[in-house]
Amino acid sequence: MSLIPQTATTTDDGLMPIVLDVEASGFGRDSYPVEIGYVMPNGSCFCSLVRPEPHWTHWDPEAQKLHHITRDSAVQHGRPSLEVAQELNRTLRGTTVYTDGWGNDYSWLGTLFEAAGLSPSFRIDSLRALLSESEARHWQVVKTQVRQELQLRRHRASSDARVLQMTLRRLRMPLPG
Repeated sequence: MSLIPQTATTTDDGLMPIVLDVEASGFGRDSYPVEIGYVMPNGSCFCSLVRPEPHWTHWDPEAQKLHHITRDSAVQHGRPSLEVAQELNRTLRGTTVYTDGWGNDYSWLGTLFEAAGLSPSFRIDSLRALLSESEARHWQVVKTQVRQELQLRRHRASSDARVLQMTLRRLRMPLPG
């Protein structure tokens, strides 16, 4: 499976990039996505629980403590893998989406698309690739400030993607004076 199609492009027009985040059942070989969210350059967002496939059985209580999504909730309210993968392909076709957890998110998206029997129509890249050295040095401090200002009560995929996108925007704002 490749998440890097030939038609993928990045935007150099000053718009904020599409930022994606995945919440998962845990870490490691048998983990899988339970929620996928992204924020578009215009600020609109998408978020969906993913119904675990029958053979997706790994569940880490520590991951649940972080995202507060129970397996039962994902089973009851999640959308089928095929439906989520089709939605991602329809909306993200030909774009590059960025994530702060490229290695994990790439793997979890691979698990989703494999279960759906599809290939992604978009490219995924590391958010770090967009950062200058100065932006990278200030990333964590600014991200903490943004998270506090937004007063987010949930650690969820679309909320996390919004924090990442707003952190990048803040880092790129001209300094006053």
